[in-house]
Amino acid sequence: MDHVLNETVGGRPIEVVDELTPDMARRVLELVSEAARTDGQPAVSEQGRLQLRGRRPGVRHLLLRDELGELVGYGQLEDTDPVEAPAAELVVHPAHRGRGHGRALGTALLKESGRRLRVWAHGGHPAARHLAQSLGMALFRELRQMRRPLALPGTAAAAALGPGLPEIAEPVLPEGVTVRTFRPGEDDAAWLAANAAAFAHHPEQGSLTQRDLDDRKAEPWFDPEGFFLAERGGELVGFHWTKVHAEDRLGEVYVVGVRPDAQGGGLGKALTAVGLRHLAAQGLPTAMLYVDADNKAAVTVYERMGFTTHEVDLMYRTET
Repeated sequence: MDHVLNETVGGRPIEVVDELTPDMARRVLELVSEAARTDGQPAVSEQGRLQLRGRRPGVRHLLLRDELGELVGYGQLEDTDPVEAPAAELVVHPAHRGRGHGRALGTALLKESGRRLRVWAHGGHPAARHLAQSLGMALFRELRQMRRPLALPGTAAAAALGPGLPEIAEPVLPEGVTVRTFRPGEDDAAWLAANAAAFAHHPEQGSLTQRDLDDRKAEPWFDPEGFFLAERGGELVGFHWTKVHAEDRLGEVYVVGVRPDAQGGGLGKALTAVGLRHLAAQGLPTAMLYVDADNKAAVTVYERMGFTTHEVDLMYRTET
């Protein structure tokens, strides 16, 4: 573990490192989990939590401890985008809030980034919005979490939902397209290439590497039977990767992607239906997904499929 910085911000010592020890990574995860129980969702994203393990190029960790040496705040800075400003997430233990710790972490993140920074406020809580504004940051992006009840057509559960909710229709695939499930190890390279092509406009998703994929395959929730690949002529043209949050009994449209040369033919809608029907067949009562609020076309498609906004994540950035 290389120490990058040890300094005091607002009277608080903050340590910045580019790699966490396994014990410190565990303590950070405990802090994130404790805060999530209070806030309703984690303040550090799935990608951020995966980046606690080992050294990650461009990723730095900020550790804020109290006078007894206990971890009370954590910040993560990711500087991997060649165009956009570094992105950050931060969290303060619920029992230690209201004491300026969040502002100290935010100030340290600004310094580490050269005052060129983007910060996520997951759930858009008022305290997070106030902190961002006090740091001189402006609202930049809104990410919606949308949800809908799940039930297969013709079942008692579907009947109980009433007439107002659109059914999960039988998927209609474009001509020549077939769907199968992901084969770990065999399909990795093809999926990474298709993902990069489908999300060339979205660096957070489109830049996933083999290590990122391996991280997710190693997670307890990973199930290749819920990872659907669409092929035409032996070429991967689209996919729908689902995820199950077992503790919350919640199914997720984790990521749906269609290669640019296969878009416009209804493949994305069909793949979404394939995944939703799979999740419903698991007996899960609810499905969720994330979509940028300014992606009007996608929001409209999901609304027509019965999804409504459940909560929002907000991203703030320094004025440029």
